[in-house]
Amino acid sequence: MASAASISHASSFLQLSSSFLGDSLSSPTLFIGPPLKNFSPSTLSGKQRHFVQKNLVIISKRISGLEEAMRIKRERELRTTTRFRRRPPLRRGKVSPRLPVPDHIPKPPYLNTTLLPELSSEHQIHDAEGIPHMKAACELAARVLDYAGTLIRPSVTTDEIDKAVHKMIIDAGAYPSPLGYGGFPKSVCTSVNECMCHGIPDSRQLQDGDIINIDVTVFLNGYHGDTSKTFLCGNVDDATKRLVKVTEECLERAISVCKDGANFMNIGKTISY
Repeated sequence: MASAASISHASSFLQLSSSFLGDSLSSPTLFIGPPLKNFSPSTLSGKQRHFVQKNLVIISKRISGLEEAMRIKRERELRTTTRFRRRPPLRRGKVSPRLPVPDHIPKPPYLNTTLLPELSSEHQIHDAEGIPHMKAACELAARVLDYAGTLIRPSVTTDEIDKAVHKMIIDAGAYPSPLGYGGFPKSVCTSVNECMCHGIPDSRQLQDGDIINIDVTVFLNGYHGDTSKTFLCGNVDDATKRLVKVTEECLERAISVCKDGANFMNIGKTISY
């Protein structure tokens, strides 16, 4: 970082440069740093060369590509920044008792414990027998999610959504994976507004203008199918609609880079940029 003295010298040199070099230097960009080695322009007098080298200043009117990109990005942000409608903070409602699951439905191994299962250190390679089961679990989760989305409207509680989702899953012979995972008390995750993820369904009614993410996971034939989506409740303001739209676009772009041999970090980079 340049010292105060260096900045002062830079300012002085900027003023003198007009008379020395006949250059107005009207650009707002100013680069300060050590001089180039053996810098001795023939157009400068000995006194002028001594001034440049003594004050260790280089001034350039050129704007780097990175700086120009950052400037454009900032201008776009300023043009597109909008105010979100203020709303009361989210408050937790009453959580109803845990719903039962019939005995005949196969259960995942993490039930009856608050300890989360450890991740395997070995890569799982699914065979021709396992892949169809995995697809079936994912397809069921997608159908349940679509159904849950039809239930969203003002005055409906997330607890009511949980009960409907729970019934559909067990009617299909599957187990609602969130139920009992690490002590989670419900069969689906419902995250409203500022609740980012893994919200617990309760007695709170959805309000006009809310957004809600519903996260459905099912356990079927030994495989988990997991999916989620953010839904709009009633009349949602334009800024919030844009937030949901951009998030969905990021998801689609991330999916497009998923392929055999792709690095996980490329998924994150795609979402970030």
